Amino acid sequence: MSQHTSVVERLGDGIVNFYLIDHPDGLVLVDAGLPGHLAQLREHLARTGRTERDIRAVLLTHGHPDHTGLAAALHAAGADIWLHEHDAPILADGPRSAMRHAKPERSMMPYLLRRPAAIGTPLHLARMGAFTAGPVREVRTFDADRILTEVPGRPEAIVVAGHTGGSTAYLFAEFGLLFTGDALVTADGLTGHTGPTLVNRGFTQDSANALASLDRLAQVPASLVLTGHGEPFTGSPQAAVEQARLAGQR
Repeated sequence: MSQHTSVVERLGDGIVNFYLIDHPDGLVLVDAGLPGHLAQLREHLARTGRTERDIRAVLLTHGHPDHTGLAAALHAAGADIWLHEHDAPILADGPRSAMRHAKPERSMMPYLLRRPAAIGTPLHLARMGAFTAGPVREVRTFDADRILTEVPGRPEAIVVAGHTGGSTAYLFAEFGLLFTGDALVTADGLTGHTGPTLVNRGFTQDSANALASLDRLAQVPASLVLTGHGEPFTGSPQAAVEQARLAGQR
Protein backbone atom coordinates (compact mmCIF):
# COMPACT_ATOMS: atom_id res chain seq x y z
CA MET A 1 0.00 0.00 0.00
CA SER A 2 3.09 2.24 0.07
CA GLN A 3 2.36 4.00 -3.22
CA HIS A 4 -1.02 5.07 -1.84
CA THR A 5 -0.07 6.07 1.71
CA SER A 6 0.02 9.77 0.92
CA VAL A 7 -3.56 9.53 -0.29
CA VAL A 8 -5.39 7.04 1.93
CA GLU A 9 -5.09 6.01 5.57
CA ARG A 10 -6.65 2.87 6.96
CA LEU A 11 -8.34 3.46 10.31
CA GLY A 12 -10.30 1.26 12.68
CA ASP A 13 -8.99 -1.86 14.37
CA GLY A 14 -8.29 -5.53 13.74
CA ILE A 15 -11.95 -6.25 12.98
CA VAL A 16 -13.41 -3.13 11.33
CA ASN A 17 -11.83 -0.88 8.68
CA PHE A 18 -12.69 2.60 7.52
CA TYR A 19 -10.58 4.92 5.40
CA LEU A 20 -9.56 8.58 5.24
CA ILE A 21 -8.71 9.98 1.82
CA ASP A 22 -6.61 13.13 1.81
CA HIS A 23 -7.56 14.58 -1.57
CA PRO A 24 -6.29 18.03 -2.61
CA ASP A 25 -9.92 19.16 -2.86
CA GLY A 26 -10.80 18.00 0.65
CA LEU A 27 -10.97 15.09 3.08
CA VAL A 28 -13.25 12.15 2.39
CA LEU A 29 -14.08 9.23 4.67
CA VAL A 30 -15.11 5.89 3.19
CA ASP A 31 -17.31 4.20 5.78
CA ALA A 32 -17.57 5.51 9.31
CA GLY A 33 -16.42 2.76 11.64
CA LEU A 34 -17.86 2.43 15.13
CA PRO A 35 -18.71 5.13 17.69
CA GLY A 36 -15.70 4.01 19.73
CA HIS A 37 -13.41 5.05 16.87
CA LEU A 38 -14.12 8.78 17.25
CA ALA A 39 -11.10 9.44 19.46
CA GLN A 40 -8.84 7.62 17.01
CA LEU A 41 -10.14 9.69 14.10
CA ARG A 42 -9.73 12.94 16.03
CA GLU A 43 -6.17 12.06 17.05
CA HIS A 44 -5.27 11.18 13.48
CA LEU A 45 -6.67 14.44 12.12
CA ALA A 46 -5.00 16.48 14.88
CA ARG A 47 -1.55 15.36 13.70
CA THR A 48 -2.03 17.55 10.63
CA GLY A 49 -3.87 20.35 12.44
CA ARG A 50 -7.33 19.31 11.33
CA THR A 51 -10.59 18.24 12.97
CA GLU A 52 -13.68 16.33 11.90
CA ARG A 53 -15.04 19.63 10.58
CA ASP A 54 -12.53 19.33 7.73
CA ILE A 55 -14.15 16.14 6.42
CA ARG A 56 -16.31 17.13 3.48
CA ALA A 57 -17.99 13.83 2.68
CA VAL A 58 -18.57 10.38 4.13
CA LEU A 59 -19.21 7.60 1.61
CA LEU A 60 -21.02 4.69 3.24
CA THR A 61 -20.70 1.34 1.50
CA HIS A 62 -23.86 0.09 3.26
CA GLY A 63 -26.00 0.66 6.30
CA HIS A 64 -24.69 -1.90 8.80
CA PRO A 65 -23.77 -0.34 12.17
CA ASP A 66 -20.09 -1.30 12.02
CA HIS A 67 -19.78 0.96 8.96
CA THR A 68 -21.94 3.90 10.04
CA GLY A 69 -20.94 4.50 13.66
CA LEU A 70 -19.47 7.99 13.22
CA ALA A 71 -21.94 9.16 10.56
CA ALA A 72 -24.14 11.12 12.99
CA ALA A 73 -21.19 12.90 14.59
CA LEU A 74 -19.62 13.74 11.24
CA HIS A 75 -22.90 14.94 9.80
CA ALA A 76 -23.28 17.23 12.81
CA ALA A 77 -19.76 18.52 12.08
CA GLY A 78 -20.79 19.46 8.53
CA ALA A 79 -19.98 16.45 6.33
CA ASP A 80 -22.32 15.24 3.61
CA ILE A 81 -23.29 11.60 4.19
CA TRP A 82 -23.67 9.54 1.00
CA LEU A 83 -25.50 6.21 0.84
CA HIS A 84 -27.53 4.14 -1.63
CA GLU A 85 -31.20 4.94 -1.17
CA HIS A 86 -32.04 1.31 -0.36
CA ASP A 87 -29.98 1.43 2.86
CA ALA A 88 -30.92 4.99 3.86
CA PRO A 89 -33.79 3.78 6.12
CA ILE A 90 -31.28 1.94 8.31
CA LEU A 91 -29.45 5.18 8.94
CA ALA A 92 -32.69 7.10 9.50
CA ASP A 93 -34.09 4.59 11.98
CA GLY A 94 -30.84 3.97 13.86
CA PRO A 95 -28.43 1.03 14.00
CA ARG A 96 -30.80 -1.33 15.82
CA SER A 97 -33.01 -1.34 12.71
CA ALA A 98 -30.39 -3.06 10.55
CA MET A 99 -31.74 -6.56 11.20
CA ARG A 100 -35.21 -5.41 10.20
CA HIS A 101 -34.21 -3.60 7.02
CA ALA A 102 -31.49 -6.06 5.92
CA LYS A 103 -32.27 -9.40 7.56
CA PRO A 104 -29.46 -11.95 6.99
CA GLU A 105 -30.19 -15.24 5.28
CA ARG A 106 -29.02 -17.30 8.25
CA SER A 107 -28.79 -17.03 12.00
CA MET A 108 -25.37 -16.42 13.55
CA MET A 109 -25.92 -19.30 15.96
CA PRO A 110 -24.61 -22.15 13.73
CA TYR A 111 -21.42 -20.18 13.11
CA LEU A 112 -20.92 -19.58 16.83
CA LEU A 113 -21.54 -23.23 17.65
CA ARG A 114 -19.09 -24.35 14.98
CA ARG A 115 -16.45 -21.79 15.95
CA PRO A 116 -16.93 -20.43 19.50
CA ALA A 117 -14.11 -17.89 19.04
CA ALA A 118 -16.38 -16.10 16.55
CA ILE A 119 -18.29 -14.58 19.46
CA GLY A 120 -15.41 -12.10 19.69
CA THR A 121 -16.69 -10.24 16.63
CA PRO A 122 -20.19 -9.31 17.87
CA LEU A 123 -18.83 -8.66 21.37
CA HIS A 124 -16.24 -6.25 19.96
CA LEU A 125 -18.91 -4.38 17.99
CA ALA A 126 -21.05 -4.06 21.10
CA ARG A 127 -18.11 -2.84 23.22
CA MET A 128 -17.34 -0.19 20.61
CA GLY A 129 -20.90 1.12 20.72
CA ALA A 130 -22.20 -0.31 17.44
CA PHE A 131 -25.83 -0.01 18.51
CA THR A 132 -25.60 3.34 20.28
CA ALA A 133 -25.08 5.72 17.33
CA GLY A 134 -27.74 8.32 16.65
CA PRO A 135 -29.86 8.32 13.49
CA VAL A 136 -29.03 10.35 10.39
CA ARG A 137 -32.03 11.41 8.34
CA GLU A 138 -30.43 14.00 6.06
CA VAL A 139 -28.34 11.99 3.62
CA ARG A 140 -27.32 12.31 0.01
CA THR A 141 -28.57 9.26 -1.90
CA PHE A 142 -28.28 7.64 -5.31
CA ASP A 143 -30.19 4.76 -6.87
CA ALA A 144 -27.74 3.54 -9.51
CA ASP A 145 -24.10 3.81 -10.56
CA ARG A 146 -22.97 7.42 -10.82
CA ILE A 147 -19.98 9.72 -10.56
CA LEU A 148 -20.27 11.74 -7.37
CA THR A 149 -19.14 15.04 -8.83
CA GLU A 150 -19.88 16.85 -5.57
CA VAL A 151 -17.31 14.76 -3.65
CA PRO A 152 -13.54 15.49 -3.70
CA GLY A 153 -11.89 13.11 -6.15
CA ARG A 154 -15.14 12.53 -8.08
CA PRO A 155 -15.46 8.89 -6.98
CA GLU A 156 -17.68 6.49 -8.87
CA ALA A 157 -20.40 4.76 -6.87
CA ILE A 158 -20.80 1.19 -8.15
CA VAL A 159 -23.87 -0.67 -6.89
CA VAL A 160 -23.00 -4.20 -5.73
CA ALA A 161 -26.18 -5.31 -3.97
CA GLY A 162 -26.30 -8.55 -2.03
CA HIS A 163 -24.63 -8.10 1.33
CA THR A 164 -27.39 -5.50 1.75
CA GLY A 165 -29.78 -4.21 -0.87
CA GLY A 166 -27.86 -0.96 -1.13
CA SER A 167 -24.27 -2.20 -0.91
CA THR A 168 -21.99 0.05 -2.94
CA ALA A 169 -18.32 0.07 -3.90
CA TYR A 170 -16.46 3.34 -4.54
CA LEU A 171 -13.76 3.79 -7.16
CA PHE A 172 -11.27 6.66 -6.95
CA ALA A 173 -9.99 6.17 -10.49
CA GLU A 174 -7.17 8.74 -10.32
CA PHE A 175 -5.54 6.78 -7.48
CA GLY A 176 -6.47 3.26 -8.57
CA LEU A 177 -8.35 2.70 -5.30
CA LEU A 178 -11.42 0.50 -5.02
CA PHE A 179 -13.33 0.40 -1.72
CA THR A 180 -15.56 -2.67 -1.57
CA GLY A 181 -17.10 -2.42 1.89
CA ASP A 182 -18.52 -5.87 2.62
CA ALA A 183 -19.29 -6.79 -0.99
CA LEU A 184 -15.87 -8.45 -0.91
CA VAL A 185 -13.69 -8.74 2.20
CA THR A 186 -10.34 -10.28 3.10
CA ALA A 187 -11.33 -11.47 6.58
CA ASP A 188 -14.56 -12.97 7.88
CA GLY A 189 -14.96 -12.68 11.63
CA LEU A 190 -17.52 -15.46 11.98
CA THR A 191 -15.85 -18.14 9.86
CA GLY A 192 -12.24 -17.12 10.53
CA HIS A 193 -11.44 -17.17 6.80
CA THR A 194 -8.71 -14.82 5.58
CA GLY A 195 -8.14 -13.81 1.97
CA PRO A 196 -10.64 -12.47 -0.56
CA THR A 197 -14.10 -13.85 0.11
CA LEU A 198 -17.79 -13.09 0.32
CA VAL A 199 -19.12 -12.40 3.79
CA ASN A 200 -20.87 -15.41 5.34
CA ARG A 201 -24.64 -15.80 5.07
CA GLY A 202 -25.07 -14.98 8.76
CA PHE A 203 -24.33 -11.34 7.86
CA THR A 204 -25.57 -11.32 4.23
CA GLN A 205 -29.05 -10.41 3.06
CA ASP A 206 -29.02 -12.06 -0.39
CA SER A 207 -26.10 -14.36 -1.20
CA ALA A 208 -27.18 -14.95 -4.81
CA ASN A 209 -27.04 -11.20 -5.49
CA ALA A 210 -23.76 -10.93 -3.60
CA LEU A 211 -22.26 -13.59 -5.82
CA ALA A 212 -23.57 -11.92 -8.98
CA SER A 213 -22.13 -8.57 -7.86
CA LEU A 214 -18.64 -10.05 -7.95
CA ASP A 215 -18.92 -9.85 -11.75
CA ARG A 216 -19.29 -6.08 -11.47
CA LEU A 217 -16.29 -5.75 -9.17
CA ALA A 218 -14.12 -7.87 -11.46
CA GLN A 219 -14.51 -5.32 -14.25
CA VAL A 220 -13.31 -2.33 -12.22
CA PRO A 221 -9.87 -0.94 -13.18
CA ALA A 222 -7.99 -0.52 -9.89
CA SER A 223 -4.65 -1.54 -8.40
CA LEU A 224 -5.57 -1.69 -4.71
CA VAL A 225 -8.71 -3.21 -3.16
CA LEU A 226 -9.63 -1.87 0.29
CA THR A 227 -12.26 -3.83 2.15
CA GLY A 228 -14.49 -3.36 5.17
CA HIS A 229 -12.77 -6.20 7.02
CA GLY A 230 -9.27 -7.56 6.56
CA GLU A 231 -6.01 -6.52 4.96
CA PRO A 232 -5.70 -4.53 1.72
CA PHE A 233 -5.49 -6.63 -1.44
CA THR A 234 -2.70 -5.45 -3.72
CA GLY A 235 -3.68 -6.36 -7.25
CA SER A 236 -6.64 -6.13 -9.55
CA PRO A 237 -10.23 -6.54 -8.45
CA GLN A 238 -10.47 -9.36 -10.99
CA ALA A 239 -7.75 -11.29 -9.15
CA ALA A 240 -9.49 -10.68 -5.82
CA VAL A 241 -12.79 -11.86 -7.26
CA GLU A 242 -11.22 -15.04 -8.62
CA GLN A 243 -9.93 -15.88 -5.15
CA ALA A 244 -13.30 -15.06 -3.60
CA ARG A 245 -15.07 -17.41 -6.00
CA LEU A 246 -12.65 -20.20 -5.13
CA ALA A 247 -13.25 -19.60 -1.43
CA GLY A 248 -17.02 -19.81 -1.87
CA GLN A 249 -19.55 -18.52 0.63
CA ARG A 250 -20.20 -20.14 3.97
